[in-house]
Amino acid sequence: MKMPCCYLGVCLCASLFAAAGSQSTQPKKENLVAADGMVEFRVGEALIGRYYISPEASPIAKPYFWPLNTSDGVPITRAWPMEKAERGGSTDHVHQKSAWFCHGDIIPEGLSLKQHVKGVDGVDFWSEGKGHGRIVNKSVSAGAAGRLSTQNEWRSADGQKVLDETRLIQLHNFGDTRLFVFDITLTASAAPITFGDTKEGAFGVRIHDAIREAKGNGKLENADGKIGENNCWGQLSTWCDYSGPINGTIVGLAILDDPKNPYPACWHSRGYGLMAANPFGRARSGFPAMKGRTDLVRLAKGEQLKLRYGLLIHPGDARDGKVAEYFDKFVKLRD
Repeated sequence: MKMPCCYLGVCLCASLFAAAGSQSTQPKKENLVAADGMVEFRVGEALIGRYYISPEASPIAKPYFWPLNTSDGVPITRAWPMEKAERGGSTDHVHQKSAWFCHGDIIPEGLSLKQHVKGVDGVDFWSEGKGHGRIVNKSVSAGAAGRLSTQNEWRSADGQKVLDETRLIQLHNFGDTRLFVFDITLTASAAPITFGDTKEGAFGVRIHDAIREAKGNGKLENADGKIGENNCWGQLSTWCDYSGPINGTIVGLAILDDPKNPYPACWHSRGYGLMAANPFGRARSGFPAMKGRTDLVRLAKGEQLKLRYGLLIHPGDARDGKVAEYFDKFVKLRD
């Protein structure tokens, strides 16, 4: 059910607390707790992730998760700019807020755009420079334990609707390992849409500074066993993982790309701590796996694109954390 923005907070709290209340006798189950402008995903009382929903009146550019916590309650993604950077911590790329989904060039055919970001043909939902778009939440509802449904509008800098999105987020608890599953449906409701050819997309995280590859002690690895930015960036793979020691304990975070997605992801994964699955980049993106490709992803007006991704928080590195096995679980959850 869609809810007007003026009733969003009241209705959200009522629905989420009702869902959470049914789990009160099962403290280790996944549950949701509503707060002002955010929803908390918990296992029992333990906070796993806090999701900021970007309502109409909010200044934030797009929904994002912060923090994302390990089973020991340690944040595994970068805290800045949501919190003050630690001494020596990174303060680059203000738009890379922990974990998010968007794209850097959405081109709405026939819509007149009054503001542009330099180098972008359509609307830039990735950066937060002057003229960027916003992903605005229109309604939120809770389903079964640990499951959240949101309706979003992607808008240009001058407030025009570019497309509609339904985003379903489900938390699965596997003990020390936690999996968020994102089912995303993009609808070209306002105009035909072209997803521009840029490396700046789409389902991304900014890893904790301590376990980035550059200036940290982290390891970037993909499903094909390739290690490091030089071997992972711009390549096709079903998953990519960042891992390393935080406070003396090795932990990891992987993004999983559903093999049934109509457009497989190349990886915009960098040594400085960015890791993102991008199904839209082609030759202009510079991705080695897309060399010579010019077949952009397009939607006719009214057409939909469905994408599915996983976000896996695990102990150990990719091998010890059994990322390949959890990828198989992720696929079977869909079936």
